[in-house]
Amino acid sequence: MIGEIIVSVVIPVYNEEKCIEKCVDSLLLQDYPIKNMEWIFVDGCSKDQTAELLKQYQDKYPKLIKVFNNPNRIVPYAMNIGIAASCGKYIVRLDAHADYATDYISKCIYYLESTDAENVGGVAETKADGFVGKAIAKMLSSKFGVGNSQFRTNGESGYVDTVPFGAFRREVFKKYGGYDERLVRNQDNEMNFRIRKNGGKIYLSNDIHLSYYCRDSIKEIAKMATKNGMWNIITMKLCPGSMGLRHFIPFLFVGSVLGLGILGIVHPVFWTLLGLEIALYLLLDILFSIKQAATIKEFWVLLLLFPIFHIAYGAGSMIGITKLFSKEFKEDNYVNKKI
Repeated sequence: MIGEIIVSVVIPVYNEEKCIEKCVDSLLLQDYPIKNMEWIFVDGCSKDQTAELLKQYQDKYPKLIKVFNNPNRIVPYAMNIGIAASCGKYIVRLDAHADYATDYISKCIYYLESTDAENVGGVAETKADGFVGKAIAKMLSSKFGVGNSQFRTNGESGYVDTVPFGAFRREVFKKYGGYDERLVRNQDNEMNFRIRKNGGKIYLSNDIHLSYYCRDSIKEIAKMATKNGMWNIITMKLCPGSMGLRHFIPFLFVGSVLGLGILGIVHPVFWTLLGLEIALYLLLDILFSIKQAATIKEFWVLLLLFPIFHIAYGAGSMIGITKLFSKEFKEDNYVNKKI
């Protein structure tokens, strides 16, 4: 069967019992021939039922599904383990927190073969369960929420700076190396930056579709935002150029609010500027909450979610700056296990 494999699907997993069945079931519905694929799951020592659920699928499809362990737990290690174990012409990196349109893999391969791109991806429809979760999904699909992230806000097809997950030509990893194992987050951004830096292209097609399941509580989305903000700063230091300006807008917003508040002690004109900035933010918050909300109740939730997300994100970036001066960073170049 090895000689027939064209596509190697690599999926990092860790404590995915809530999502893994939905993910695998969507892969079983793919219109790309199963006989020409291998699915490689790399488990970061899950503590829930993920391994057991994968074993059930593996028993049904022993030639299709392979499972490897990832004692280091984080995604870049998982990807490098999976890529090393794979034998396909194309490597499709997927996420267990998502399910995929039936033509997802075939469309990825089509665009890899019909464009000069070395990585291809599609647009993600953000979904969640529950009332608050659905409001969070709407926030993460809004340009006010996440900026000009093309794959989250239904961008047009074309060459972009990054795509979610990605389908790669195998030679990409031979030319540019594997995933950066220092990065707990932003490893996809860094990989895509490395491709572009060396003259390669990233292609986004808006007829490639997946559904991504986001956090479904305010506590969890705030925690995620804080970690993302922190790792944006760390990634910027470790891999200069890999993060775009939009990743630091919340940091600039929170920093300006604090800065103007402090400078107001020196001269009240800075408090006036602070008031204008907050008024403008609240106006945008209201307008986008109205635009996204389906009900009055959802409007009030969104009105709170936008600032919670942005403030947590900006605060995370400030934490990231302090981490750069930490003993762990200086001694270990910020090895992931120190975070």
